[in-house]
Amino acid sequence: MKVLFYSVHSFEIPYYEAANSGQHEITLESKQLNNETADLAKGYEAISIFSNDDASALILKKLKKGGVKFLALRSAGYNHVDLKTAQALRMRVARVPAYSPYAIAEHAVALMLALNRKIVEAVRRIKSFNFSLDGLTGFDMNSKTVGIIGVGKIGRIVLKILDGMGCRILGYDIEEDVTLEEKYNFSYCNLDTLLRKSDIITLHCPLNEATQYIINEESIEKMKKGVMLINTGRGKLLDTEAVIRALKSGKIGYLGLDVYEREESLFFYDRSDEILQDDVFARLLTFKNVVITGHQAFLTETALKNIATTTFQNLNYFSQGIKTENELIA
Repeated sequence: MKVLFYSVHSFEIPYYEAANSGQHEITLESKQLNNETADLAKGYEAISIFSNDDASALILKKLKKGGVKFLALRSAGYNHVDLKTAQALRMRVARVPAYSPYAIAEHAVALMLALNRKIVEAVRRIKSFNFSLDGLTGFDMNSKTVGIIGVGKIGRIVLKILDGMGCRILGYDIEEDVTLEEKYNFSYCNLDTLLRKSDIITLHCPLNEATQYIINEESIEKMKKGVMLINTGRGKLLDTEAVIRALKSGKIGYLGLDVYEREESLFFYDRSDEILQDDVFARLLTFKNVVITGHQAFLTETALKNIATTTFQNLNYFSQGIKTENELIA
């Protein structure tokens, strides 16, 4: 098949070329899929998109008109795709459901440790030959209570890591696996209890109507003063403006983000020569107790290889007319 890949970066290319092995005629495009770039897909049977590409209804209709029949997502999340429209247009959509939950989980814990032990500030001081330790005091992770919102593939690995560090762990999920309570220092609870009792809260749930802005003014009010909040899931799990108000008041003592609710216009590209237009993001950057990475939690060799392999497996199934277990439309 002829396949157009949107939002491709140089670090991904070797993995796609290796996984393809010349089976498909692929074009690797650095531009994101949006209303202006949808026409680039004319004449292609399939496209492949990442999490910040826009596959809303209008754009899907443009793609269909240009001949696109298949969408191969290079992400586990699919909130950026209008599945109802895709189904109406008889476009097949498949995702990569699990490329490396370890990558995301380990990055979440890395953010916790970086915030706790003031790693960013410590490195900055050393580079300035400032060897003072004032203001760098952290806390023992051992015995702290950590709340995991979303105890799925990623949340379970976070649980395992934190259990090894001696944390007491609470979990909130719509589906509960009691074997986890038997194996770890862990117990399920309702969301209200998790918010009130946790010293650290980390988000690993999907983004949908039920979870959008699950962290908001009301839920923040229930948290402990000085709580640490980590989000490596989806940006819109947090009401960023409410979080900023909580940072200013001291209600949130630490914030670690790998995602941002308006990241589509920021992340994955070098914008060092541009003037930052996002005032909310600019405000986040002013806090010393905030660490932000640019949606890189997935970025390990294992994950990149798995994303490429599964994406091309999905494309192979598409081309052969075979349904894959990774398809999102029944």
